[in-house]
Amino acid sequence: MKTDQIGKERNRVDGKAKVTGEAKYAAEFDAEKLAYGVVVSSGIAKGKIKRIDTSKALALDGVLQVFTHENRPGYMWLDKNYKDDDAPPGSPFRPLYDSEVQFSMQPIALVVAETFELARYAAMLVEVEYEEAEHDTDFESNLEQAYEPKEYKATEPPKPRGDVDQALAEASARIEETYTHPAEHHNPMEMHASTAVWEGDGKLTVYDKIQGVQNSQQYIASAFGMSKDEVRVISPFVGGAFGSGLRPQYQLFLAVLAARELQRSVRVVMTRQQMFSFGHRPKTLQRFKLGADTGGKLQALQQEVYGETSKFEDYSEDVVLWPGVLYPCDNTKLTHKLVALDVYTPLDMRAPGGTTGIYALECAIDELAYKAGIDPLEFRKKNYSEKDQNEDKPFSSKELRECYRQGADKFGWAKRRMEPRSMKEGHQLIGWGFAQGAWEANQAEASAKAVLSKEGKLTVSSATADIGTGTYTVMTQIAAEALGLPLEDVTFKLGDSDLPKAPLEGGSKTVATVGSAVKKACEQVQEKLLKLAQQQPDSPLAEAKLEEVDFSEGKISLKRDASKSVQLQDLLEQSDNGSLEGEVSTKPSDESKEYARYAHSAVFAEVKVDEDLGTVKVTRLVTAVAGGRIVNPKTARSQILGGMVWGMGVALHEHTVMDNNLGRFINHDLDKYHVPVNADVQEMEVIFVEEKDEVVNPLGVKGLGEIGVVGVAPAIANAIFHATGKRVRELPITMDKLL
Repeated sequence: MKTDQIGKERNRVDGKAKVTGEAKYAAEFDAEKLAYGVVVSSGIAKGKIKRIDTSKALALDGVLQVFTHENRPGYMWLDKNYKDDDAPPGSPFRPLYDSEVQFSMQPIALVVAETFELARYAAMLVEVEYEEAEHDTDFESNLEQAYEPKEYKATEPPKPRGDVDQALAEASARIEETYTHPAEHHNPMEMHASTAVWEGDGKLTVYDKIQGVQNSQQYIASAFGMSKDEVRVISPFVGGAFGSGLRPQYQLFLAVLAARELQRSVRVVMTRQQMFSFGHRPKTLQRFKLGADTGGKLQALQQEVYGETSKFEDYSEDVVLWPGVLYPCDNTKLTHKLVALDVYTPLDMRAPGGTTGIYALECAIDELAYKAGIDPLEFRKKNYSEKDQNEDKPFSSKELRECYRQGADKFGWAKRRMEPRSMKEGHQLIGWGFAQGAWEANQAEASAKAVLSKEGKLTVSSATADIGTGTYTVMTQIAAEALGLPLEDVTFKLGDSDLPKAPLEGGSKTVATVGSAVKKACEQVQEKLLKLAQQQPDSPLAEAKLEEVDFSEGKISLKRDASKSVQLQDLLEQSDNGSLEGEVSTKPSDESKEYARYAHSAVFAEVKVDEDLGTVKVTRLVTAVAGGRIVNPKTARSQILGGMVWGMGVALHEHTVMDNNLGRFINHDLDKYHVPVNADVQEMEVIFVEEKDEVVNPLGVKGLGEIGVVGVAPAIANAIFHATGKRVRELPITMDKLL
């Protein structure tokens, strides 16, 4: 029986539960006497509620209550300085706080009834009269009012280096261009929902769609003056999130409010339209000035970023991080300002800052390569970064050159003709584009518990999440390998605030963070097993140290002589209570902090553009990734493929359109918010470049959730230029911009 697990392709351990319907999501947990809440959204973008008439709704038999700012309970959270774990600087939005309307579709009432259908109908009967104020949602018109925040949510822009103006004046090749990225909205299949189960005695069990149950628990406890012992949050399965579940959303607050006031269980589910009302990837404008010498060496780099935020919080992203990570340049100046609008605060969305920042940077670098007359891939090789200039630290590992080589070989880059419009097939203009990417390989503090039962079954737990990425599976693999057990003998528990502490599932750090804790907890169990083995009479392991033994096939054996072994079952039977436990907390090592820790990617794209119609097809994508140790190549490949499809959406499809007359996003449904579909996705190849990193974390892993997306949109945009000779610097690249 082979029990080595890490590095092996394994099916998802939760796959059967998902495809059979056994897996339950936040809106699928039942409770006795469950009531249903429906949110009433504001019809204006800014102003005050003059009158809100709930009498017609309350007159219906079965309507339990309509909560508004006029009858909210007095115990409600009033602290403007409250922060959840993902909150930016400022004053968080507080539902039903007062009569003020701060953004379009703001929740202004919650109708609670015996059935969902009745609550939905009653919500239509709530009459609202507004005193409308002039709103401002026009991003471009407010650039002159942009400001540098006193405190950034993202990393503060690094200080200038050298003399950019002089270096630009002396450069033999230079560009000065502006790139814009639209607002985008998360559209996971599972809409945000909370089922607040009234347990009596003021206690609640809440099933929430969230990327961190302990964040929701903290939010509820703070908002309602409860102790953490009075509220338990459970989220065993999440139907996609992409960052939308990092912050507790307003349906959670409203469900808990209603459950506490009515002293019965309440479920609140957002509509698809309401999913567009609580945060988005911000609209971003970037101005680049780049200069290179005659040999193509980068001499000057200036990046000026303007990002959208709300008027009550300062949201910023790591848009200006990437030049210092990806390119060595002695003369740089990077700035990041915010434009405050009458919208809800933007929200982290898959690779926040990286998707926008690397898109513009890699398009600008491509333009500079053409100005210098150098192949875009060769230009990157000439400007290869050996250290992170932002922090002046060497990389813990970086196999990006090997990504270049393997990706280019697979794609056939050597056959590319440099000149735009030089490759053609009938009416189809063929373009080949390239871009590189990076994403942080972070590790945070986390805890995990491992319990090995007398039957030889291992249960490991941590209060992390699985948003579809495969957390259940890879944690099971890590634990199984540590104790030499088959996967079927290991159970991993997550998504429960009662479990050992874990951070939010975001930023591509979960395997490094929680996986390190799981490994360490299992190593504690290893130590206890070895100690028991050494206590046996005439033990073959009496003098063995932990590093000298193997755990495999249900036994402990000497590495140098496998015949000297002890069965785990025998050891468990002699333990005091028939089981062994290990519980630990882990955090990044001091050594790892001395290095810049990143995953890297090289993306090659082929497009075909109809010469007459301007339609674009992405016919091939190849992504080579240096992502440290790959725990499960199957789920890892799925992560990168998902990122590649998303990058295609960024380049060609996704765009939430703001009607500045109404102050409202007008394509707020899946009919008009376009994403790639099966017909858009053609040939895609993922290459994992071997990369050994003994510094980054105990497992040597790097997160893959975001590295798969960051380089794709610029590679496609650069391919479209190569095909057509036309630069489109405003995403998405739609046919009207090419005609």
